[in-house]
Amino acid sequence: MIIRRDVFQAIADPTRRDIIRAVSDRALTLNEVSDSFHISRQAVSKHVKILAECGLIVIRPEGRERYCQANLGHLKEVSEWVDLYKKHWEQKLDSLENYLEQIQTKSIKHGKSKR
Repeated sequence: MIIRRDVFQAIADPTRRDIIRAVSDRALTLNEVSDSFHISRQAVSKHVKILAECGLIVIRPEGRERYCQANLGHLKEVSEWVDLYKKHWEQKLDSLENYLEQIQTKSIKHGKSKR
């Protein structure tokens, strides 16, 4: 039985983000991935398994080796979620900017500008 994990859960861990970064340029063997970190091979394998379960990494066997390759298409969900909040905060900051401009304009009209 394959557990389908959430992409957000997968990228919440800094080690898993580093693994994604490591395999995003080219496919690496599990040993190559493991050698890049100061944690046990077993710990790296657990992180890779979680990334594979949510589809961020594809593991393909080639001879005796297992290669990890990034599948970054699944990050689209994260990107869309971040964009939602980015737009929200941009609107809030634009409103604040407009408000501050109004206050400054009123202050200048009433002769209260700083010299």
